[in-house]
Amino acid sequence: MVGSIRRDEFCPYAVDLPFDSLRAVPDRFDLQRAAVHPRDALAQAPNPREVRMHNRVRVPRQAPGTALRRSWSLRAHAGWAVVLALSACTGTPSTSERAARSDLSQVSQRYRPGDAQPALPALTSASPLSEYMQFALLNAPRVEAAYFDWVAAVERITPARSLPDPRLTFEADITNTIQSLMPGLMIDLPAAGKLRAAGEAQAAESRAAYYGFEREILWTALAVKTAYYRLHFLEETIRVQHETLRLLRDLEDLARQQHAAGRVTLQDVLRAQIGRAQVETRIESLEDSRTALVAELKSALGLGPLDAAPPIPSTFSSSEGEPRPDELLTTALVRNPDLRAMEEDVLRAEALLGLARKSGVPDFSFGLEVDLKSDPTLLRPSAAMTVPIWRDKIAAEIAGAQASKRAAQARLTAEQVRIAADLTAMLFVYREAVRNEALLRDALVPKARQSLDAARAGYVNGRASFLDVIDAQRTLLDFELTGVEARTQRELALASLSLTIAGVPPSGAPILERGAGRSADGSATSTPQEKTHP
Repeated sequence: MVGSIRRDEFCPYAVDLPFDSLRAVPDRFDLQRAAVHPRDALAQAPNPREVRMHNRVRVPRQAPGTALRRSWSLRAHAGWAVVLALSACTGTPSTSERAARSDLSQVSQRYRPGDAQPALPALTSASPLSEYMQFALLNAPRVEAAYFDWVAAVERITPARSLPDPRLTFEADITNTIQSLMPGLMIDLPAAGKLRAAGEAQAAESRAAYYGFEREILWTALAVKTAYYRLHFLEETIRVQHETLRLLRDLEDLARQQHAAGRVTLQDVLRAQIGRAQVETRIESLEDSRTALVAELKSALGLGPLDAAPPIPSTFSSSEGEPRPDELLTTALVRNPDLRAMEEDVLRAEALLGLARKSGVPDFSFGLEVDLKSDPTLLRPSAAMTVPIWRDKIAAEIAGAQASKRAAQARLTAEQVRIAADLTAMLFVYREAVRNEALLRDALVPKARQSLDAARAGYVNGRASFLDVIDAQRTLLDFELTGVEARTQRELALASLSLTIAGVPPSGAPILERGAGRSADGSATSTPQEKTHP
């Protein structure tokens, strides 16, 4: 019969093979056909153990614990894969977040394209007022600070509406050795509606920050216009003083002639010299004050202390047109950035009130742990829930949010009242300046010139004293200076009405296109137009 070699229980490397398949044995060994005694034949037969040792199939030996470590390694790699997958997650933007980022992209393309300052206009003495304002709006540090405050507020929307970060947990059971090793993952899930309310509150705050950026643009434009028109007032004042100085020199020559002819005393000549010296000193002081006004314009343009001073405009632009109070008020209620920011504060307070009302709803946490040492793998799920039992705390949060909303609404109403009052006061300033300018231009200045001419003629003829001439000359000077001041006051009033009250931005301002200069019904409002004169 055909025998077989059984596995040697003392040799773990051997594999059981049929005895008749061993190539080491040349022929099959049959005890019945043996010519010798079966006992001798068995003695001469090959040792089965030797045959197995010669023909065995070896299996590599594994170190103790290798299979367990391999299982741990696979589980660890699976855990890291889960962690990496979670780290690549992104949330779903809300509608308000997408709108805020769209607005930011629209403004950044004009204000900071490629996150860099665009090319600034090259200012010269012939540059119009619009180029000075464009330079200031793109270069002023206060505008830039307000812009990046808005950027930061927009970026805070995403953390506000996002889920809390998952938490990696770890547990182990240890006696003399580590019995269990359980890493895990825990996720917190706020109650439905909490994240949405938090995101809406932050979105409203970002919109309020945008209106802060728009407010800085309007105030920077007003600062440029103020410095611009004050320089204009200074140059006009210096011009009038030079004309007065020329008149006094003519009067001094006339007094000398009259004194030489024996018609007047030396006192008239001295009076003319005293007046001339006073005007010369006043001109010197005015020219010295030009440095301060240029520094004011330099500051409004956002130039640093080491930057060169801007050129003084050789031509000045004045505005034409009559502001319409009703349209200005309507435009202010729609466009004024302070009002719009306060409206966003009310919306933010409403969102926070909704969030406070959710404070009585429990939050949940879910987790899963895996025992790396158990075989088979042991999974341990877990769940937790907050229990909002402190009713007084919940009631206080809701009451505080309601009070904040009412305070925001009251501030909005107060700002509307203030803007209406400021509009009325500024319109009065404008109308007064227009009346004074018209009176001086059409009546007082021409008559003062006639009075001066009559006094000079009378002085030559001996029918008027030198004091009459000096008095007529001073009256003309006062009227001319008052006329310059009235024109300047008119321009500043128009600038304040347009920029800080109505909220109509200057042309080319890097702000959102929201129908600037339009009333609530969409009709165009009347804004003063500018005209240029030397």
